[in-house]
Amino acid sequence: MAEEEEIIAQTEKVIRIQRVFINLLDSYSSRNIGKFLSNCVVGASLEEITEEEEEEDESKSAMPPASSFQIVGTLSTLEKPGPNFALETYCNISREDLLLRLLECDVIIYNITENPQQVEEAIWAVSALNEEVSHFEKRKVFILVSTVMTWARSKPLDPDDSEIPFTEEDYRRRKHHPNFLDHINAEKMVLKYGKNVRKFTTYVVAAGLQYGVEGGILHSFFKIAWLGEVPALPVFGDGTNVIPAIHVLDLAAVIQNVIDHVPKLHYLVAVDESVHTLEDLVKCISKHTGPGKIQKVPKENAFLTKDLTQEDIDHLLVNLRMETLFVKENFNIRWVAQAGFVENINTILKEYKQSQGLLPIKICILGPPAVGKSSIAEVLSKYYKLQHVKLKEVVSEAVAKLEAIVAPKYGGEGEEEGEEEEEENVDDAQELLDGIKESMEQNAEFVCALDASDEFLKERVINLPESFVAGTHYSQDRFLRALSNYRDINTEDETVFNYFDELEIHPIHIDVGKLEDAQNKLAIKRLIKEIGKPRNYGLTDEEKAEEERRAAEELVAREAVEEAARERQEAMEIAEKMARWEEWSKRLEEVKREETELLEAQSIPLRNYLMTYVMPTLMRGLNECCKVRPEDPVDFLAEYLFRNNPETQ
Repeated sequence: MAEEEEIIAQTEKVIRIQRVFINLLDSYSSRNIGKFLSNCVVGASLEEITEEEEEEDESKSAMPPASSFQIVGTLSTLEKPGPNFALETYCNISREDLLLRLLECDVIIYNITENPQQVEEAIWAVSALNEEVSHFEKRKVFILVSTVMTWARSKPLDPDDSEIPFTEEDYRRRKHHPNFLDHINAEKMVLKYGKNVRKFTTYVVAAGLQYGVEGGILHSFFKIAWLGEVPALPVFGDGTNVIPAIHVLDLAAVIQNVIDHVPKLHYLVAVDESVHTLEDLVKCISKHTGPGKIQKVPKENAFLTKDLTQEDIDHLLVNLRMETLFVKENFNIRWVAQAGFVENINTILKEYKQSQGLLPIKICILGPPAVGKSSIAEVLSKYYKLQHVKLKEVVSEAVAKLEAIVAPKYGGEGEEEGEEEEEENVDDAQELLDGIKESMEQNAEFVCALDASDEFLKERVINLPESFVAGTHYSQDRFLRALSNYRDINTEDETVFNYFDELEIHPIHIDVGKLEDAQNKLAIKRLIKEIGKPRNYGLTDEEKAEEERRAAEELVAREAVEEAARERQEAMEIAEKMARWEEWSKRLEEVKREETELLEAQSIPLRNYLMTYVMPTLMRGLNECCKVRPEDPVDFLAEYLFRNNPETQ
């Protein structure tokens, strides 16, 4: 009865805690912690988890419950939208405004595992909140998510036995890594301010190397393995160093329990139960995602990996054994990867593919010789970042392995041992054949059926350079024989395409001969359109820079072409304008000339009339006027003309 009352009291105490602040919600760790808490019921971890509840929890939808935590927090940039699970987000606000936001929250979580620049802000936040303790209406909880790197140089508990793990109780003996001095100072400061437990309680959670979902620090290894650009994954150093680790969602569950339980122990360690070395982690990734091989390289080579920061490299090279006793004994956690990374690789890999949008594309390209299968496959493999599997190489490798397995081993150990070795060889060969059969049964998602007429293919081979044809199957005899065999094998009734049709994988048929494209660019363009966008990683920094450079060059070239076209257009318009002006001027001159001629022609009769009938009398009148010099010459001339008018005389 007393225990039930205590649980009820604890539930009532925790139910008030709803608003949770988390810094940098757009970072890997904080984003997953915030998303996890947004789907958690306040106080849910106070009750023990049964197997039935675990099954029910797995079947629940992703919709947050009505009494879930309200998540608010900061963002590092406004270039990308904030997470949809966050109630409010802030970016680039002043310390005064940030303090007001913190005072509105019941739980303040500062994650300093990814961004060292956040250490100073975390120290300021806990100090500023401590100064406001007297104004708190209810208790606030401050949780600093730190890293086990503050334990990196701790001396072994037993000098004779270095395998004894550290626990939470040993936190006063911890010695930090030189690059994590600020982190351990932040831990000490947070623990210092948490003494007024009724008003302000502080906790430090030292987390191991975080993995899961998008990948965390191990993302670079996943990416290298997935792209398949190297024959083996690198292991920095000898790889025997033990790395404490934890799934990021398990870390979120630990934080949830801290909020709900408000434990008396203020320093907690969050790691899984594994004791994995760096070699174990890399080998596991290589086996399940990449080439299956690892290569040990000097530690200094880690700095050549662009995706790894100094802090990431320090985490990968740490050698530390830790155990979280308090968390296992007192918290109720639905572990995602309690046994560790290696034991849960399938779940982790599934999460990683889903979060990164990595959906493998399998493309099978078929067709007669010289139709362009290899060149098209090469372009598609680069565009979609896929492995280019060549049939001849696969068959040769399989035959070599079979020959190595079934080859007789000579020795003088007796007849019975020889029989045992022969049985082992047969088993190994059968296992290899089963593996080949299983690989063949993994059907392609897209089948591209390329074809062309025999005349077209012969013409294409004839036009190939002699240096390219020499020593290949494109020589005349070998090519004609291969083409004839292909036509004989692939009759209408029996073709490999029928196999895919039965599996409802309908081939994309392309007649290369009708496209009249020697480089097969049109065929490649059509295949990309049919297959769709790449389901792989985005462009690397180098590829982005190259893409931007190419885009800039294309823009400059396009602008130059447009400028030249515009100048040509302007020159043409000016030339046309000048031509029209000259034509108009000529026509104007012609019109003026014609008008002058017309006026002259029209003025001839009038001139003749004046010269015959007017000018003689007028000239005599003017002469007479000059002789007489009358007072009124005009009147005199008029009177003279009237009297001497030839028509009246």
